[in-house]
Amino acid sequence: MAAVSIWKRLLTLLLTLKSIPEYNCNLKMSFIKVDEESHFSFHNLPYGVFSTSDNPRHRIGAAIGDQILDLSAIKHLFNGPALSKHPDVFDQPTLNAFMSLGHEAWREARRYLQKFLSANESMLRDDVSLRSRAFVHQNSAVMHLPAEIGDYTDFYSSRDHATNVGIMFRGKENALMPNWLRLPVGYHGRASSVVVSGSPIRRPTGQMRPDPTKAPVFGPSKQLDIELEMAFFVGAGNKLGEPIPIEKAHEHIFGMVLMNDWSARDIQAWEYVPLGPFLGKNFGTTISPWVLPMEALLPFVQPNAVQDPEPLPYLRHDDAYTFNINLFVSVKGEAMTEAATICKSNFKYMYWTMKQQLAHHTVNGCNMRPGDLLASGTISGPEPESFGSLLELSWRGSKSIDLGGGESRTFLKDGDEVTLTGYCQGHGYRVGFGPCRGTIVPALQQ
Repeated sequence: MAAVSIWKRLLTLLLTLKSIPEYNCNLKMSFIKVDEESHFSFHNLPYGVFSTSDNPRHRIGAAIGDQILDLSAIKHLFNGPALSKHPDVFDQPTLNAFMSLGHEAWREARRYLQKFLSANESMLRDDVSLRSRAFVHQNSAVMHLPAEIGDYTDFYSSRDHATNVGIMFRGKENALMPNWLRLPVGYHGRASSVVVSGSPIRRPTGQMRPDPTKAPVFGPSKQLDIELEMAFFVGAGNKLGEPIPIEKAHEHIFGMVLMNDWSARDIQAWEYVPLGPFLGKNFGTTISPWVLPMEALLPFVQPNAVQDPEPLPYLRHDDAYTFNINLFVSVKGEAMTEAATICKSNFKYMYWTMKQQLAHHTVNGCNMRPGDLLASGTISGPEPESFGSLLELSWRGSKSIDLGGGESRTFLKDGDEVTLTGYCQGHGYRVGFGPCRGTIVPALQQ
């Protein structure tokens, strides 16, 4: 039966790939020159919000190569049936209005962008005046949060990560809690402290109990950690009381970003019983500024993890919705001349899919809104180099992580710059997210 299930998943994957318009389209080219190692190829075209020194207005753009195409400057060119009625969505300071238009509008916008940027299309290529107004060099732009985030939910969907943490705190025999293999475990995070890449992260202060035989102490966290995650933005929402069925979940997932959900492990360890994460998590979460549309990622789809026991019916889907996204984490201390890569992982290691996360989140009637952010939880693979947190890499501080040049870490020091990167590798091109970066600044004096 297991072999039949695997072959069924492979067949579904093949059919999914053949249905993607961009599948095997490596010959498609843009008139904008793009380096093979650029994250922002013609096959990508992610959305973001930017401003410039000569125009501080926040506006929506699409990245290609080292350029940003200002969509507010070309909004009149989107004359398809879905977007011609809503040109003002590209004049907004966030992506929320565009997200709210739904799946068909997103697909239409992508088709038009590929048309405008094609080497064979003269509309934008040969209009010198329009090009001068529509393109901005990425080095000249300041990136902002891509959406107004109403709510943020963090899941716990990597089996390897959940197992590692369970072993540390409960032992090998009780590594996974009884519910973990039955549903996507998650908690509600703090949307107000989600910041865009490049924002500093202040070391949090709180209660800790380093010695279980003594009273808790108060002060700056000494076990500040990273969490390698990815997240997706909800596009069109659902009405209160009306769940999103799993077969419709894809139509509500706008696109993905990288995420570093910073964690203060010593604060977390003392506070999390009985209600879970709070001050150890809500002080800062960093996301990458570019939102990759799901159509850009579909060519890199992989068979889903084999789930045993089989989930309840509302969580079942046979179509592939796991993605081959190479992920990396690097750390650069203040005294270091180069960053050291400490983690090489992949999004394909996820156990619960984004469709399952969204279906589970709304099965009780919870209403989603455009711009809501749902995160994967720490992404860890089966090998030590693929562990997505310092908690795992240092195995709860019991061993040092070598950064080279005499530098090592168990947890983060002030001044450390952490950078997450991720990309899908095509034949001669990449579909990537750009950097997701944050630097630790000292705690405030109490």
